[in-house]
Amino acid sequence: MQRISVVVIGAGQAGLAISHCLAGRGVPHVVLERGRIAERWRSERWDSLRLLTPNWMTRLPGWSYRGAEPDGFMASGDFAGYLDAYAGATDAPVECGVTVQAVRFGRRGYRVETNRGTWEAAAVVIATGYCDRPAIPDLAQALPAGIRQVTPSDYRNPAELPAGGVLVVGASATGVQLAEEIQRAGRQVHLSVGRHTRLPRHYRGRDIWCWLERTGLLDERTTEVSDLARARQQPSFQLVGRPDGGTTDLGTLQAAGVRLLGRATGHSGGVLHLQDDLEETVEGAQRALERLLARIDGLADQAGASPEPGVAHRIRVGTAPTSLDLDAAGIGSVVWATGFRRDYGWLQVPVLGTDGEIVHQGGITPAPGLFALGLRFMRRRRSSFIDGVGQDARELTEAILDHLTLPSRVAA
Repeated sequence: MQRISVVVIGAGQAGLAISHCLAGRGVPHVVLERGRIAERWRSERWDSLRLLTPNWMTRLPGWSYRGAEPDGFMASGDFAGYLDAYAGATDAPVECGVTVQAVRFGRRGYRVETNRGTWEAAAVVIATGYCDRPAIPDLAQALPAGIRQVTPSDYRNPAELPAGGVLVVGASATGVQLAEEIQRAGRQVHLSVGRHTRLPRHYRGRDIWCWLERTGLLDERTTEVSDLARARQQPSFQLVGRPDGGTTDLGTLQAAGVRLLGRATGHSGGVLHLQDDLEETVEGAQRALERLLARIDGLADQAGASPEPGVAHRIRVGTAPTSLDLDAAGIGSVVWATGFRRDYGWLQVPVLGTDGEIVHQGGITPAPGLFALGLRFMRRRRSSFIDGVGQDARELTEAILDHLTLPSRVAA
C-alpha cells in the first residue's frame, strides 16, 4: 500500500493541469495513466484530425504555444507531443501503464486499487475527460450484419472502410469532419443530422474563437445560465481545423455531394427510418447562429472590424426522405458520430446520478475529498476545452487544499 495526499486519475490535459497546480502549492500527488500520456490523442483519433481551436488557444497552466503558426491547427499527434513536453517541463509525477480498477472509501480517505498495487489518498481527482466511451444508440444492434459499424475512436481514414456508400450519423464537429473527408475520398456519404451548433470558421477578420473569447461567452459561469442541464448537453461547435482556414457546414457538405438526412429513429427490413425534421433542425441552428453573430457584431463594430455580410446565409435542404433503403443506397459502413458517455464502472463511491454522470458542483462531489476535472461546462462554458481546463484546475486546487488542511487529511 502506497500513501500520498492526492491521486489524480488520467494524464491528459486535465490531469496534467491539476498536477501542475498541485505541485505549485507543494502538494504530494501522483498521476495514474492507463496508457501513455495523452493516450486518447495517440490511439483514439483519426489520422487527419486537427484541433478545432487555433494554436494560440492551446494554453495550460504555466505552458502555452510558442511555435511559428499561432493561427494554425495542431494535428492530434502533435498535440500528444505537446502534452508530453508539458509533463516533462513540469516534472509531472505520472505513472504510465496503471489502470485504475476501483476507487472506494478507505481508512484515511480513499483506496485506489490498480493493476500495479493500491494507493491510499486523502483526495482523488477524476480527470479521465469528457470524451470517454463512444455513445452508440440502440439502433446499431438492428442494422444488418453485413454493414460495418465504426465509431470515431476506431475510425482512421476512408481507405479502411469497406467498399460502398457510408452513412455518418451525427452532425456536430466530428460528424461534419468525417463526412467531408469520406466524401472527398470519392465515397457517397449520407449524413443523418441531429441538433448542431453552426459556426463560421472566420468572421469579420478574425477566427471565430477570438470573438467567442472577446464576447465573454466562453467564460460564462454555471450560475449565469438559466438551464445548466441543457447548456451541458449543447452539441459541440460545427467547426473544422482545416489548414486552409475554410468553413465546413451542412451547406458546404451538400455542395460537395453529401446527402443530408433527418434524424435516424429505427430500422426494419433493411430500411433505415428517418424523422422528418431536417428543415426544423437546420432552422434551429440558423436562429442560434444569428443570435451569436448579432452579439459579436456589437463588439466588432466598436473595434472597427469590417462588416461581413452573407456569413449567416440560410442553408436550403429541401424535402428530406423519411427512409433510406441501405442496400439500394449501397451502404457498406456506418460511422456513429453520436457523442460520448462516461464509464465510471470502477468508481465505487456513491456520487453518480441516475444518468450515470458524476454529481458535482464545479467539480466538487458530495463525497468529501473526491473531485472531478475536465467535464462539460464544469465551472464555465470553456471547461472541457483545452484552453479552459487551466482556470478550473487552479480553482479546484484551492478546494483540494481546503480539504487537505482538515485534521488528519494529509497522508504521511
